[in-house]
Amino acid sequence: MIQLTVNGKTEKLDVSPEMPLLWAIRDTIGLTGTKFGCGVAQCGACVVHLDGEAVRSCVTKMSRAEGKNVVTIEGLSENNDHPAQKAWQEIDVPQCGYCHSGQIMSAAVLLRENPNPSDQDIDNAMAGNICRCGTYPRIRKAIHLASEMQEKSKT
Repeated sequence: MIQLTVNGKTEKLDVSPEMPLLWAIRDTIGLTGTKFGCGVAQCGACVVHLDGEAVRSCVTKMSRAEGKNVVTIEGLSENNDHPAQKAWQEIDVPQCGYCHSGQIMSAAVLLRENPNPSDQDIDNAMAGNICRCGTYPRIRKAIHLASEMQEKSKT
């Protein structure tokens, strides 16, 4: 049994330590917001937070996640009101939408670590997240908006 906390809930899973975290999240726990894109950590569709770090869950083994705190897109906020989620909606970022849970999870870590990122900061932080539809200008705009929302919520 492997024990970890997913979105604040303790999970005890009877899975192989070699199983990718993505499959435990999707197939064993049943949270399907985290997407499978490439399976080799190149596209970013599967990004989740592992003890606050943005990781590619398709290549993160369960042995690494054991005893740790995992946050998926479903657990990023209670009411889809994280600044990144709100900004994504306001800017209407997704086209097909497939990559955006990973995009939002990466953006959330960026905004936590750098509350007022420049265009270059955003481009650097988001470079590992591929959007096949090419919504990069809207993603950048949404991250700037999320930064503003985050700042306003502090005052």
